[in-house]
Amino acid sequence: MRLSALEMTDKTTSESYFQAQLAARALSDEIAVPTDAKALTKALSYLSRRELRRVRSAYEFADEAHDGQQRLSGHPYITHPLAVAGVLADMHMDHQSVMAALLHDVLEDASIDKEVLAERFGQDVADIVDGVSKLATIYKTSAEEQAENFQKMAMATTRDLRVILVKLADRLHNMRTIGALDRDKRRRIARETLDFYAPIANRLGMNTVKNELEELGFETFYPLRAGLIGRAVSAARGNRKALMEEIRKSILAALKREGIDASVVGREKHLYSIYSKMKSQRKSFGDIMDVFGFRVVVDQVDACYRALGSVHNLYKPRAGRFKDYIAIPKANGYQSLHTTLFGMNGVPIEVQIRTRQMDSIADNGIAGHWLYKSQTASFKHSDARTREWVNNILDLQQKAGNSQEFIEHLKLDLFPDELYVFTPNGDILKLPRGSCPIDFAYNIHTDIGNHTVACRVDKVLVPLSKSLESGQTVEIITASDAHPTPEWLTFAVSGRARSGIRMALKIQQRSDSVRLGRRLLDRTLANANTSINDLDFRRLRKVFREFNVRRLDDLLADIGIGNLMPYVVAQRLLSLENPAYQAVDIHEGGSVAISGGEGLVINYGRCCGPVPGDSVVGHMTPGKGLVVHLEACNNVAEVRRRAPQDILPARWSETKGEFETTLWLTVKRRKGIVAELATSVTTVDAGINNIRVDERSSDLSTVAVELSVRDRDHLNRAMQRLRSVIPVQTVERAVG
Repeated sequence: MRLSALEMTDKTTSESYFQAQLAARALSDEIAVPTDAKALTKALSYLSRRELRRVRSAYEFADEAHDGQQRLSGHPYITHPLAVAGVLADMHMDHQSVMAALLHDVLEDASIDKEVLAERFGQDVADIVDGVSKLATIYKTSAEEQAENFQKMAMATTRDLRVILVKLADRLHNMRTIGALDRDKRRRIARETLDFYAPIANRLGMNTVKNELEELGFETFYPLRAGLIGRAVSAARGNRKALMEEIRKSILAALKREGIDASVVGREKHLYSIYSKMKSQRKSFGDIMDVFGFRVVVDQVDACYRALGSVHNLYKPRAGRFKDYIAIPKANGYQSLHTTLFGMNGVPIEVQIRTRQMDSIADNGIAGHWLYKSQTASFKHSDARTREWVNNILDLQQKAGNSQEFIEHLKLDLFPDELYVFTPNGDILKLPRGSCPIDFAYNIHTDIGNHTVACRVDKVLVPLSKSLESGQTVEIITASDAHPTPEWLTFAVSGRARSGIRMALKIQQRSDSVRLGRRLLDRTLANANTSINDLDFRRLRKVFREFNVRRLDDLLADIGIGNLMPYVVAQRLLSLENPAYQAVDIHEGGSVAISGGEGLVINYGRCCGPVPGDSVVGHMTPGKGLVVHLEACNNVAEVRRRAPQDILPARWSETKGEFETTLWLTVKRRKGIVAELATSVTTVDAGINNIRVDERSSDLSTVAVELSVRDRDHLNRAMQRLRSVIPVQTVERAVG
């Protein structure tokens, strides 16, 4: 028994139509339709008659496509897309979103072509369904697979935000019905929900969806912990009920005396929120439950501030606990006034004050905007903040070197505990908690970040690594010849800053590699009385093909980064340039000058820690470029035996900066000896990076001291100072 669209008249309401359809399925299949599936019958009255006909057509198509299919619960499969559509309809999403929800599984489970959907329901609906279908399981064992699948989700979201909203609704219904799956699959899906889907819902401001995903995920992944906290909450609720109602009535009465029309409700704490606070803040259950929360909802923005004054007159506010998210909204669009009060008998009371529109948007996020926009408004332009976030995702994807790097940036963006700082012009900038001036600079503009040299915070010069605090004014000082350093990655926290630094370092490394490659190749060609400029590369394209490069700069970059040996390239170039060329030994050549400021393609061996003034050699290492070692380094001796042609003579030029090296000390064990060693080094203005102690016997220890010095003379002064410490027996350089 089926009801076709032809049997339905235009006067049929959405509710009666879908009730009839569901009833027909219940009769024909002799199976009860789940309550979740009836959600759609409650919410479609906001659609126009034309839009309702299109939704009805999508339902009929999906019903036919899934005919005969069942869920693991035993219910007809069509009940799942109906329930997903119901979640979106309750948010008053547009008809295309509801249609896509009804059709979201037909490509994968019913082998329907995307072109068929586009022709029948339009390109927008087909693109949303296709985007949802391509989102495979995120949480996998392989980090690479996990990153790539999340990258697919992010990129699908940048094209049409409705893709992720349908996916969130899909995940919500799957979590509601997760009991039909086996234990391992339940745990995997719950972990995935807590790690990705709930944070995405939070980032989009969809608080209601986020809370339910967290609760369901928590109950599934940690059933014992959820049960324990749930029972404790139930027990505490009985003791709190009378006091909660007394406080609520006192707040409501105070608002009425001021002529403010408002509703006041107590805020229940969610189990996962309680668990997270207990874990992250190391608080006991009693400490968290001792706080009473209330929400005040008014009609107008000005009433929010009048209500704030009213509750502050009623109960004394706690200093430093007021936050104005109306004037400065959160990154996900959330707006509200937050204040903490000392209630009767000193009970802490947390109060949120917002308008009805803010309350709806706090619950539904970007989807909540549909309640306050015309039917013809484009969903893609309904919220500037969401569009900005989506554009940032696209920007991060373009800058990331690989999918794992991309997911690292995006995870940082999904868990933003924000702070708010000011530019010198008074503009407000939102940054993740823990941000430093480098994060601030890159969030203004990538070019400013790339050329940052110093920073003033509240007009005082501070290190670039200093953590910022809300309310500070930050001024960035730039220089045209400045560039990022790898150390910036150790203290930058925002995804935009980290991706900008990595991209700049890659460009810088490329430039440095080309320069070093040119020096090394010219040095080798000089033994044959020629140079790069003397060669006719128009006749040497074959060399490029042999070394799998397209241009001369690519060839030089591969030499500079250590992927190609200069003498191998030189021999091949010379043999093709002059067919009569007789190979000669061009391994040896002039020494490579080392100044210490070469950038990212000249590195220093950690095994021996060379410093200016030492006798050194270079070793070309794939991916690292030229690695400088002490001439007496044990590792160099091994390379000389195996491949002497890979060792290049090197010499120090005018040096700058500090160089890391390691000393091995034999000391008599004595209390406080590590502090004595550190003090002795600092007296000669050398830097201590690390001290490691390895006990050798009952009275002697071997101590490794990692320090930073300017040159060999500076190192000698540090060694002499260490030898003057009475317990020190010997001081020696590490030589690999």
